Amino acid sequence: MNDPLPRIPLAGVVGSPVAHSRSPVLHGHWLHRYGIQGHYVPLDIAEDRLETALRLLPDLGFVGVNVTIPYKERVLALADLVSDRASLIGAANTLIFRPDGKIHADNTDGYGFIENLRQTVPDWKPSAGPATVLGAGGAARAVVASLLDVGVPEICVTNRTRPRAEMLRENFGNRVQVYDWVKAGNLLDDSALLVNTTSLGMTGKAEMRVPLDGLHPGCVVSDLVYAPLETRLLRIARERGCRTVDGLGMLLHQAVPGFERWFGRRPEVDAALREAVLA
Repeated sequence: MNDPLPRIPLAGVVGSPVAHSRSPVLHGHWLHRYGIQGHYVPLDIAEDRLETALRLLPDLGFVGVNVTIPYKERVLALADLVSDRASLIGAANTLIFRPDGKIHADNTDGYGFIENLRQTVPDWKPSAGPATVLGAGGAARAVVASLLDVGVPEICVTNRTRPRAEMLRENFGNRVQVYDWVKAGNLLDDSALLVNTTSLGMTGKAEMRVPLDGLHPGCVVSDLVYAPLETRLLRIARERGCRTVDGLGMLLHQAVPGFERWFGRRPEVDAALREAVLA
């Protein structure tokens, strides 16, 4: 008697809405490239069905999912196991469905941010000087946690509502300093790294109005926005001689750990992947 065919692993992205997500193209590219039998699909799940759906997915053959807005915080309470970094950041973007039935929540956004920096600016050194982070939401928390982890000496956080920025200082300690939004431009003179974690400059959103006169050629400027790929911030930074890092690379790199856990192959982030996701 022939052995039964192996179960084809399934993964996907959970959110509402998710039709805009580029993750299915991203993971689909890797599945095709490595000849892996598997599928990655968008899963638009209503809020009142989230827990029921997540518990059902492993029975349907899912080995894990990515999580996007608006569920990245909520899934922490639904997971059986939460990684230290997801707990510290207060959000998860990757769920692994374990063979024992337990849901493991992790956050790979910070990993994706650092790997994107290192790939785009190979000689970037965390010890080069202070970093300025614009914004104090979930993405900022992931960025701050990852920068502290790799040894950035000081992080200056500024946000349009100061109390939210103060929460980062409370959570991450004295290497995080908080400044009023109106003083954001003054921080750039001494910054070795500038990171925009806000939606300012995104297609359909307000433009970045922070004064950029202080940008200098030694500064690395990263914008988590990737639509458009070159934001006004990145264009001005490039014109001033800064090294710039667009937000698409973070999206690509944050997907690596999940794909490896789900499908058993560590994928490569390269020019072909960028072209596929941008197509």
